[in-house]
Amino acid sequence: MRELQTGLWHWEAPHPQWRSTEPWSENVSSYAIDDDERLLLFDPLGVPSEIEAVAAERETAIVLTAPWHERDAQRLVERLGVPVFTPLPDTAQDLMDMYGLTAEQAGDGSPDLVWLLREKKGEARPYSPGDRLPFGADVFPGHKPNDTVLWVESQRAVISGDTLGDFGRGLEINERWLRPGVTREEIAEGLRPLLELPVEFVLPTHGGPTDRAALEHALA
Repeated sequence: MRELQTGLWHWEAPHPQWRSTEPWSENVSSYAIDDDERLLLFDPLGVPSEIEAVAAERETAIVLTAPWHERDAQRLVERLGVPVFTPLPDTAQDLMDMYGLTAEQAGDGSPDLVWLLREKKGEARPYSPGDRLPFGADVFPGHKPNDTVLWVESQRAVISGDTLGDFGRGLEINERWLRPGVTREEIAEGLRPLLELPVEFVLPTHGGPTDRAALEHALA
């Protein structure tokens, strides 16, 4: 774990579902922001004990950049009783529209966050691209409707789920998982307004922290 600047933390942990055939590294990144009143845990996995100790003393929330990045969210909700800000998972209709699945194949939709949204084992706070979250974060659209890129003004930081990542070639738009009919250029165009902001940190959850120059290159 390291402190990138006052109140902004980064750490890595091995993803329990990683396989050697995956295009992404086994170790994935999580981040925490502490403003002395609120602690935010972004896509948390393997939260260090020092951060959990801070969580016990702060108003704390989990922020998922995508519903399938739930990682340790359920355990933390059970342990700390904190709310979860998250985009909503794909519905059965979403899966049929995006991937041409039959109703039988789509079933009840994505299994992401069933414990939170269907079984009500925590407090969900859904959000969508275009929203401004109550802790001062703006939500930008990613390469899927529920994979987001966040601008956290207080830390001058961009936080990305799967849309921007480092898969061994530096920060780039992730073209591996583009949904049918969507191009890299469309995604880049939707994210270029970030370059009008005073970005200092770019924090992908696949790959480590980087900077504005890397973002400019990724969106060129």
